[in-house]
Amino acid sequence: MEELFECKGKNAWPELVGKNGDYAKKVVEKENPRVNAIILLEGTPTTKDFRCDRVWIFVDKKNIVVRVPIIT
Repeated sequence: MEELFECKGKNAWPELVGKNGDYAKKVVEKENPRVNAIILLEGTPTTKDFRCDRVWIFVDKKNIVVRVPIIT
């Protein structure tokens, strides 16, 4: 059985790709106070469970966002 999740508030931030990771974290948490934004280096393994209160922010070695931050 497939579960459908409906998370409250904004759930994707495409405008943050190319921005500084620390800046992106602040924007995400300000625009959706229900989430905890977590900065990770691109390629870092993550859990596969879905949570409405988590956003992965993947950055490169220069701390630049390389993927659209979304609730995962």
